[in-house]
This record gives sequence, structure tokens and C-alpha cells, in this order.
Amino acid sequence: MPFESIQGVRIYYEDHGEGETVILLHHGFGCTRMWEEIYPPLVDRGYRVVMYDRRGYGRSDKGEDFEAFYVSDGFRAAGVRELAGLKKALGLETVHLVGQCEGGVLAVDYALDHPERVRTLSVSSTQCYSGKGMAEFNREKFPKAFRDLDPDLRKKLAEWHGSDHAERFFDMFRVLGGAYGTGVFDLRPLLPSVSCPGLVLYPDRSFLFDVEQGVAFYRLLPRGELAVLPKCGHNTYDQRPEAYAREILAFLERHRGDGEASGPSALNATCVH
Repeated sequence: MPFESIQGVRIYYEDHGEGETVILLHHGFGCTRMWEEIYPPLVDRGYRVVMYDRRGYGRSDKGEDFEAFYVSDGFRAAGVRELAGLKKALGLETVHLVGQCEGGVLAVDYALDHPERVRTLSVSSTQCYSGKGMAEFNREKFPKAFRDLDPDLRKKLAEWHGSDHAERFFDMFRVLGGAYGTGVFDLRPLLPSVSCPGLVLYPDRSFLFDVEQGVAFYRLLPRGELAVLPKCGHNTYDQRPEAYAREILAFLERHRGDGEASGPSALNATCVH
């Protein structure tokens, strides 16, 4: 299995296909295994797909003091450095970023720090703002501790992250706010500075975020596009994988080879399905 040492931690990654590079960024409970139905259509259409497990997720190492790191103010910035380090190790220059939920936050952060390195940005089910502290928000949305979850979900999390890590990992997120911290979360001041084309892919009935969050996200991106998946819950990649891949591919094709900004008015579009 391929690993790279990034910031002193072994990071697991996969590299498939050839062509313009798409990096898939998993959500806050996820890992590379969540992309099993998404990456093959991208490879089939001539894209190189790279996906990896962030520090402490999946098959990547946790490193020292992961619990303190996970709830620290430096978690998001470290994620950007980790992504930059993996890109450097693999010799990647400009890429397309696709982020699911928390992976979308990382994609936005990276696109702001390295605008010249990002061709397009796609986010799905990514929170735009919280309106309350994230610890309180998570306790409301995830009332059950790990031990009280559906057995199939417990099994999946244990398989993804290891039986000795999954429970503490889940409960840290639920009780402490996890990677988003304990304060109010708000991407809105940042989004107008994203210079690349951006697709917001949103479900119409997520248990976490109202679809209005996706609309707000889209409206604040200068070169934003919007696609809404009907009769779909939060985990869009899992519930509607064919539609997910289709919307991502259509967006990438609209901007294939697009390396220069052409202004927000030329590329603003709304695609509601």
C-alpha cells in the first residue's frame, strides 16, 4: 500500500488513471474507501484521481497527541499543509479539488491559500455557516454516542478507522466539535475570495444542513455553479453516486483545461435538478 511521510506522519493515498488530476477529499468520518463508486467514472473519462486518508483517518497514522491535535485551532491549517505536502511528493501542480462535507472546507482553505494551484473546486454537503457553537450543534445533530449507534454504522466506522480508534474519534467530534472547533463556524467571509470556478453540489433533505446553506454557498462564490440532488440525504456520494459523478464530470468538462479566470459574470450558472 502506498504511503508518504507528510509533516512527520505516514499518510495513505491512492493514485488512479492519467490526465488532469482530481483530488478527492473525504468527509469528517470518512477515508478513501468512501469514494469506491465515485472515482472509477472519473478515471474512465480520462482523469487522474488521487485520494488519501488525512492524519488520523483510515489507514493513515494518527501521530503523537492526535486527540489534542484534532480539537486544536491548528487543525484546518495543518490539513492545508498536509494536502500541499502530498501534492509536492506526487509532483502535482494544478489540480481539481472535490470535497465531501468537511473535505469541502479543506478544499476552500487550500484554494484560498494556493489559488494558482487549483483549477476548479467542487464541494458537496459542505456546511456554509453554523449560527451556533459547533460543540452544541454536533450534540444536537448527533445525540447518540458511538456505543448507541446502529450496529452497521459502528461496524463501518470500525472498519474504516480501526476498532481501537473509531469510538473515541466519533465521540470527540460529537462532544467537542471536532475539527471545526467549539466556536461558531462560518465560511461566508471567505467564499468571495475563491477565484477558481466552484460547483456546490447539495442534497435537498440533509439531516445536517438545510439546502439554503448550499444556495448561500453558491451565491458567495464569484464563479459559482449550483446543482441540487432531489430526494437525497447528507451522504450524497453514497445515496446518489451516479448523479454525484455525473454532476462532477459535467462541471469538470465545462472547465477542462481552464487555467485562467474569465470573470464571475461569464461563468455564473445555476443547475438545479
